[in-house]
Amino acid sequence: MFQNLSERLDGVMKHLRGQGRLTEENIQDSLREVRMALLEADVALPVVREFIRDVKERALGEEVKKSLTPGQAFVKIVKDELVRVMGEANDALDLNVRPPAVVMVAGLQGAGKTTSIAKLARYLREREKKKVLVVSCDVYRPAAIDQLETLAAEVEVEFFPSNSGQKPKDIGKAALEHARKQFHDVVLVDTAGRLHVDEAMMDEVGELHRVIEPAETLFVVDSMTGQDAVNTAKAFSDALPLTGVILTKTDGDARGGAALSIRHITGKPIKFLGTGEKTKALEPFHPDRVASRILGMGDMLSLVEEVEQGVDKAQADKLAKKLKKGKGFDLEDFRDQMSQLGKMGGIGSLMEKMPGMGGMADKVQGQVGDKDVNRLVAIINSMTPAERRRPDIISGSRKRRIATGSGTQVQDVNKLLKQFKQMQKMMKQVKKKGGMQRMMKQLGGGGGGGFPPGGGMPPGGGLPPGGGFPR
Repeated sequence: MFQNLSERLDGVMKHLRGQGRLTEENIQDSLREVRMALLEADVALPVVREFIRDVKERALGEEVKKSLTPGQAFVKIVKDELVRVMGEANDALDLNVRPPAVVMVAGLQGAGKTTSIAKLARYLREREKKKVLVVSCDVYRPAAIDQLETLAAEVEVEFFPSNSGQKPKDIGKAALEHARKQFHDVVLVDTAGRLHVDEAMMDEVGELHRVIEPAETLFVVDSMTGQDAVNTAKAFSDALPLTGVILTKTDGDARGGAALSIRHITGKPIKFLGTGEKTKALEPFHPDRVASRILGMGDMLSLVEEVEQGVDKAQADKLAKKLKKGKGFDLEDFRDQMSQLGKMGGIGSLMEKMPGMGGMADKVQGQVGDKDVNRLVAIINSMTPAERRRPDIISGSRKRRIATGSGTQVQDVNKLLKQFKQMQKMMKQVKKKGGMQRMMKQLGGGGGGGFPPGGGMPPGGGLPPGGGFPR
């Protein structure tokens, strides 16, 4: 997300940082570039106008003139304004009501409502420790109810059954009654979508809202529709008392205009970002962290949170002790490291949050994507325990058997073994004194973004022993 905007702004900021002092002329030139970058990112015109006006006002003020590093002072102003436009701080769900707290989810068909319900259910169960019930009031879309039932089982929350012959308000009433009897903390209500905003849809969703009286009414919108996303959000905001927005498919949106426009146009905060297809791919929206990502400063807080959530600490400790005892890093350890990488949102998600590495995310994804990681895990799973512990015994005939068993080619097995040897060398370096510095040099000359030859990203995401990032 924001890749195009980040690249454009990065060029402007680099130019400004090189200036000894800022004048009205070079500020004007820079703001012209910033304006073009925002418009190309599909940010709403009223938002662009106000943004440029406020940045200019502050940049020409005493704040920059008195600064010893005027270029950096200008970058700070841009960041502050990005944060202000997107809503200052994270606006969390307000569930402080008498249980069960009802969260109603609305939006157009295809925006990702049902998947977002499942992601939100998982988030509330795992992070907030809530007992969650999900129910579908979408009696029009074929298989919508079945889809939610399947997803509910996947994220391990209770599903309340409904059918296409019922009225949405009756389903909502019955689900609430069930939730009260079973002492659920939260009820997530999926609603019917349409291909466009229409009066009948708004009337129906409005009636359901009056019956279930939700604590939160969230609008789900596809970020990739850009300006249309903002217009649709405005239409729903006028018809329903929305409390927030879930912005979906942000992993496929290189522009990010919707994220920068929605708060200003609707007055409603973005509460969550959908960052992928998996049910774990949902993150709270923090304007300050997103602004840092846009300006290439990374998002270490979110990265640390992902590592905390994704890393299996017992498995990490086991690997650390094994290496400490002098036992070698084998293919089973390699597989475990790659599996943990998948749990943390994949390579692209991690790279995007590392300072100075946001622009590398797509390039790395192109070299070693998450599908490649899954393929490598499948190859290792096709090996015998002896082969995983001692890869040197893998002969030509064994490679053919492993390739057949994993549905891959012999050259894929060869590539895996080559990458594994590189990872083994890195692990030996980390064990030695000063090994982390040597490993970082191998990763690209002290953070320059390069990768060792023969397969792009170091397998396992370059995670050092212990399963996570160096302390």
